[in-house]
Amino acid sequence: MPTLATAWSLSPVVPALLLMTMLYAAGLWRLWRDGHPGRGIAMIEAALFFAGMGVLALAMVWPVDAYGAWLLSAHMGQHMLLLALAPPLLLAGRPMAAVAAALPPRWSKALHRALLPLAPGFGRTLALATFANVAVMWGWHAPAALALVMRSGPAHWVMHGSFLLAGLWLWALLWQRIRDDVAGALSGAIAIVVVMMQMGFLGALLTFSQRIVYPVYADRATELGIAAFDDQQLAGLIMWVPSCLPYLAGALWLLARELRRMGKRLD
Repeated sequence: MPTLATAWSLSPVVPALLLMTMLYAAGLWRLWRDGHPGRGIAMIEAALFFAGMGVLALAMVWPVDAYGAWLLSAHMGQHMLLLALAPPLLLAGRPMAAVAAALPPRWSKALHRALLPLAPGFGRTLALATFANVAVMWGWHAPAALALVMRSGPAHWVMHGSFLLAGLWLWALLWQRIRDDVAGALSGAIAIVVVMMQMGFLGALLTFSQRIVYPVYADRATELGIAAFDDQQLAGLIMWVPSCLPYLAGALWLLARELRRMGKRLD
């Protein structure tokens, strides 16, 4: 059983997090040097990026991942950090701008050329990104899938990667609509509502279920002094309430933008 002192998950994720943090910091230094803090990337955007990296560290390195093997509530909290909270924070910091500034000019141009062909198709896939978010939520929370994850290390990391990638995909498209005065704000808000409804429905199922949905956690939770039903209800509440807050904020922002656009057209 983990304690806060031993709840470390040292895995290949750690070098990746360190590398991304170093690249971002190097990009900031190049953009902000010579007395230009906030040039290219605003200070608040940089702060949000580092907050996102902190969320990833909490979810993947210490302590949530270790406790996720013992408590369904920690397991669910980890998923929501990866899907709903880390992606908008990371993307708010304009990471590609920082990475491009950190790399040598030749490498930066090569990265731009490699990503440019993906942009048009990527921007037209909001429905697919929404479906991917719903699919990873329901697919990985099926009892059989979760039991597989508890037995298999590779499945464990595939699951985490799919949550993070699905979240980044959707939030990249949402940030495009939040930042830019372009059409599509209403479709972005609809996508958010769809994801929130599915998340809330799954959370409610766990909260009000009269049976243990995931038997693999029943004995493990009691070893930590938590009743299995209490752990399951807490897991449902985590998915149902706090996890929806980033989506709610995004939806309100997008709706406000759409109302402003409609006002301009009427003027």
